[in-house]
Amino acid sequence: MANNIVTLTSENFEREVLQSDIPVVVDFWAAWCGPCRMVAPVIEELAQEYAGRVKFAKLNVDDYGDIAYTFRIMSIPTIMLFKNGQVVDKIIGARPKSDFVNFINRNL
Repeated sequence: MANNIVTLTSENFEREVLQSDIPVVVDFWAAWCGPCRMVAPVIEELAQEYAGRVKFAKLNVDDYGDIAYTFRIMSIPTIMLFKNGQVVDKIIGARPKSDFVNFINRNL
């Protein structure tokens, strides 16, 4: 995983996402999920392109199902954008990079 993508856990989710002073894109994923593996390189590219303006993070739903349940994650990958501790938008499923760019830009 890229150095500029935060690995989320129960211990750091609130600090890294809910208390962040910049928007946070959270990729809810699992290792066995083919579409999640397709999205991963796109997320890594975006994390570099938006460095300093948007924080990127990944949460493994198998390891932290309680958090996934809290945000009603029913399908993966689900990518949520948080601003000021609130979910403001989400994308479900593998999409082209342009969809993710539009998703981020319309929420900045």
